[in-house]
Amino acid sequence: MTSQPSIYDVCVVGSVNLDLVATVERLPGPGETVAGNTFAEYDGGKGLNQAVAAARAGARVAMVGMVGDDDAGRRLLTTMRAESIDTSAIDVSQQPTGRALIGVAADGENSIIVVGGANLDVTAARVPAARVVLAQLEVPVDAVERAFSHARAVGATTVLNPAPARALPGSLLELCDIVIPNQHEIDLLGGVEHLLDLGVSTVVVTLGAQGAHVHQRSTRWHVEPVPVDPIDTTGAGDTFCGSLCARLAAGEPLDAALRYAAAAAALSTTRHGAVPSIPRTGEVRALLAR
Repeated sequence: MTSQPSIYDVCVVGSVNLDLVATVERLPGPGETVAGNTFAEYDGGKGLNQAVAAARAGARVAMVGMVGDDDAGRRLLTTMRAESIDTSAIDVSQQPTGRALIGVAADGENSIIVVGGANLDVTAARVPAARVVLAQLEVPVDAVERAFSHARAVGATTVLNPAPARALPGSLLELCDIVIPNQHEIDLLGGVEHLLDLGVSTVVVTLGAQGAHVHQRSTRWHVEPVPVDPIDTTGAGDTFCGSLCARLAAGEPLDAALRYAAAAAALSTTRHGAVPSIPRTGEVRALLAR
């Protein structure tokens, strides 16, 4: 049996879902029904996606979360263990394992409905020691705040991906070193300047195919996109977040870690599914070399 490290590179606090994915020519509008082309089930959840992305980017990863006592939960635990992700801080809930209902259009755009299930019982009572602690908002906000408070106490870097978007208490935002919203989520957080005033050191606003804007108190810059032909954008943001945290934990400077994350996210859009699309380090380095 492999011994656990005394400190992980990345600890992810977040959701574990089974994704139910239908492909369509175009996403339906309100009240509209469209015919689907294909259906598949994939491992997912923003937390699991980000943990896998960090692991495939070379990090030693631990996961904090919750699954149901059901086939989906057992499947997802098996997936994480196969990626060498430590699951000792994943507990079993009386609620069913979370689900995500995902529609993917022919141009790669998606629409997602998340049913939290067991994820809503996450408390983050146990947070393994790590250099970087990463969280999202598919688990209770108080669990994320508890995890970040613990992380700050032991000197870890805290990274928040504020999705699904919602207004957040200042008490949580003040515990964040890096916040990674997309262009739609940033307004619900009060804007970039508000986050910087609260003490967030870096705000990375992801822009999809347009790259990302990086904001710090004394500087601003743009992360250029990596051009690809996308077929499914599901999980691209999660790939960006997990990859970024892995490279930061490895000691890379922020600009290099961001370039890696952008390339990994771009590659992920060239395949279907969330976890199946996440690239490994060799693929990302090869793309960056080109």
